[in-house]
Amino acid sequence: MTIIEAIVLGVVQGLTEFLPISSTAHLRVVPALFGWGDPGAAYSAVIQLGSVVAVLSYFRTDIVHIVGGAINAAKAGDFKSEDFRLLCGICLGTLPVCIIGLLLKHLLEQNNSPLRALAVVGAASIVMGLLLLFADKANKQNRNMSVVGIRDGLLVGLGQALALIPGCSRSGSTLTVAMLLNIKREDAARFSFLLGIPAIILSGLLELKECVASGLTQDTSLDLLTGFIVATIFSYVSIGWLLKYLKSHSTIVFVIYRLLFGAAILFMTSQSLIH
Repeated sequence: MTIIEAIVLGVVQGLTEFLPISSTAHLRVVPALFGWGDPGAAYSAVIQLGSVVAVLSYFRTDIVHIVGGAINAAKAGDFKSEDFRLLCGICLGTLPVCIIGLLLKHLLEQNNSPLRALAVVGAASIVMGLLLLFADKANKQNRNMSVVGIRDGLLVGLGQALALIPGCSRSGSTLTVAMLLNIKREDAARFSFLLGIPAIILSGLLELKECVASGLTQDTSLDLLTGFIVATIFSYVSIGWLLKYLKSHSTIVFVIYRLLFGAAILFMTSQSLIH
C-alpha cells in the first residue's frame, strides 16, 4: 500500500463511517475501482479507530454526562433514570455484534470470503437502502433520546450486527431500526453513533493487537497511522454535517445513493469491470 492509497482509504473511511452508506462497502469497492488490492477487514477495522476518536471527541460532553449520571443513579438505586437506561441500552446493544462478530471473525477476514464478494456488497446496499426508505416513511418521530432504554438498545444492537455484512452499513442499519422504533431522525443518528463506540473500539483494538503480534513493518505502521489520522479528521466533519442535515431533511438522498451505488456494483461485477 502506498501513502496515497492510505490517504484515500482514510478519507473514504472518515466520510462513510457515520453516513448510512456503509464504510466497509466503500473500503471494498474503492480499491477495486482503482485496481488496488483489497485492504482486508483487519486494516478497515484498525483505521476505524480514527472514527472512534472523532465520535469520542464530538460527544465527549454527552458521554461524560451519561456515564456520570448512570453511576450516580446506580449508587442511589434509581434504575429508571434516563442516563442509567441509556447506558444499559448501549452496553446490551453492543453484545449482538460482538458475539456474532467473534463467531464469524475467521470468515469475515478472508479476502476471498463470500461475504466480501462485490455482488454481496451491491445487493446488501440495495436491500438496506429500501429498508431505510421504509423506516423513514414509517417513522412517527414521536420519541427522543430521553425515552430510549434497554429494549431500544437491544433491538438497535441486533440491527448493528447486520453491518458485519459489507454493504449493510453499521450506521445505516442502526438508524433504520431506531427510526422503526419511532425515534426522531436526529436522535436516532445520535444514538447510533453512541451505540457504535464500544463495538468499533473492541474490533479495532482486537485487530490492532493481532497486527502487532504478526509483526508490523515500518511501512505497514505508516500506512495504518496515515489512514487513522485522515479517518479521524473526516469522521469528525461527517458527524457534525449529518446531525445538522437530519434536523430538517429525510434520509432519501442516502436511499437514492445506496440504490445507485448497489446497482452500479452489480452491473460492473456482471460485466467483469471490477473484481
